[in-house]
Amino acid sequence: MAKTLRKKRVPAALPEPIPRRVDPCVATLVDKPPKGPEWAFEVKWDGYRLAVHVEQGEVRAITRGGYDWTKKFGLIVAEARELGHASMIIDGEAVVLDNQGRSDFGLLQRAVGKKPSLHDAAEIIFFAFDLLYLDGQDLRMMPLAERRQLLEPIVSGRTGAIRFSEEVHADGAEFFQVACEMGLEGIIAKRRDKPYRSGRRPEWLKIKCVRRDIFVIVGYEPSTVPGAIGRLLLAAKKGEALVYVGGCGTGWTNKESSDLRRLLDAIPAAKPAVTLKRKGAVFAEPMFVADVEFRAWTEERKLRHPSFKGVAKRGQKTKVYEFV
Repeated sequence: MAKTLRKKRVPAALPEPIPRRVDPCVATLVDKPPKGPEWAFEVKWDGYRLAVHVEQGEVRAITRGGYDWTKKFGLIVAEARELGHASMIIDGEAVVLDNQGRSDFGLLQRAVGKKPSLHDAAEIIFFAFDLLYLDGQDLRMMPLAERRQLLEPIVSGRTGAIRFSEEVHADGAEFFQVACEMGLEGIIAKRRDKPYRSGRRPEWLKIKCVRRDIFVIVGYEPSTVPGAIGRLLLAAKKGEALVYVGGCGTGWTNKESSDLRRLLDAIPAAKPAVTLKRKGAVFAEPMFVADVEFRAWTEERKLRHPSFKGVAKRGQKTKVYEFV
């Protein structure tokens, strides 16, 4: 009698344990966007990097440094419970948007801070851009394109605290130019075909928008190093007056710092050129200007991440930044 052939049963893959923490993949800073169809582009969000862990009976919001900030992001955590999956790890960025739809780190800091603010935690949005684990399966070895295919139906179309960070289908150089013209922080480029690896990686690139302009030096704050400058105090024009736009504390060598201090000490101001109360500030006559590179303007019209590039005597050929 012929034996009945039985189809061999392939055992189902065993569920993989969900990691308690995943060190994030961090983008490498480059000067210009890459070219080629293998690259996907997104907006560079200016906020707190978070991994949202959904587990049995628990949702956690873990920062890039490994801190549990679940209590700070209550609405994001509550919405993550309603995404329809028993276990997930979603990688993304928590942000607060300004009135032009741009992420603003200063607004986010105030929203999560303890001090009273016009911005509260209800304004915080989590832009999800990667999926690392889903219902018993570790997805990190999958290509980015496949991970995002799984993520998109989970979060796309949502308008609450959790939203999908959309891919921008455009040439990288053109997208970068438009992003900078819109006042965004920059863009991110990611290889569609690569797995997710922790640490700073060449398959994720960040290209930052920078601005550069001329500001009047109205004084300085001394450094803890004798004879040096800690921060230059800067001003822009508003009509015929000068208005304080913040301090700049980076970009010079030790020699330049000492030279700047001697230069400003030689022209002490009888009266400060701007309205500013800062303990220890030394005011100088507004005779010199600084060439400054910076990231953006804050909501309070202060320079964000300014860096000193040079100094010149104020005159007709040095066009100082002027508020319209």
